[in-house]
Amino acid sequence: MRHTLEVFDSGGDLVGRQVAVIAAISGTPSALAAKSATSNIPIVFAMGSDPVTSGLVTSLNRPERNVTGATFFTAALAAKRLGTLLEMVPKATTIAILANPKNPPSDLERTNVHAAALAVGQQAVVHNVSTEDGIDDAFTAIAKPPIDALYVGSDPLFFSQRNKLVGLAARRNMPAIYSDREYAEAGGLITYGTSRTDAYRQAAIYAGRILKGTKLSDLPVLLPTKFELVINLRTAKALGLEVPPTLLARADEVIE
Repeated sequence: MRHTLEVFDSGGDLVGRQVAVIAAISGTPSALAAKSATSNIPIVFAMGSDPVTSGLVTSLNRPERNVTGATFFTAALAAKRLGTLLEMVPKATTIAILANPKNPPSDLERTNVHAAALAVGQQAVVHNVSTEDGIDDAFTAIAKPPIDALYVGSDPLFFSQRNKLVGLAARRNMPAIYSDREYAEAGGLITYGTSRTDAYRQAAIYAGRILKGTKLSDLPVLLPTKFELVINLRTAKALGLEVPPTLLARADEVIE
């Protein structure tokens, strides 16, 4: 049987076309929109939030309705990511947090990293960004007053604009940590997180299995199993930073 891949912005459009499966891989909002549009068509997501607390599924092990997928749990890594940034920039006292208030997991991550910063005596300044133009405004605000380091939240908007974010941080000589290895590959200083690419791949495998007849209830929500620390030494040198040996020893990849 031949299957056709179609891309739509609206879950309602997909339901109207009577598709066999919906792949909602643009974050929590797209998965929630798809779920609100249909209770019959199988939905496979790839996103950063906890699908239980988001209301997408009632159980990770055995989804009871028409939704399953893969998550990379971004908010749960907030404190660890902040700690890694502070290892890289130990003299930092004021941290800027870039977050998207319109994306539930990004907003939760903001809350978690803000609390983690306060717990270790750091001043945390939150900059909410929900549009591409808002990124420029946030970096203008970050320069007044000066910020010691930047925490960029995990968010589909930020990921799509990673080259712009990395470039703005470089122009302002701003040490920054990001969630995905692709930021380091684009010139970002340091990244720590799970693999977004792997979550997308797992979601695609699930979609294929459903198309071949596997019951969705037999496909548990997949949790991340691999966590990557990537350091860009070229960027560290450009910023005048000396990477601690303990951080280098833990790195899964060092870009020289």
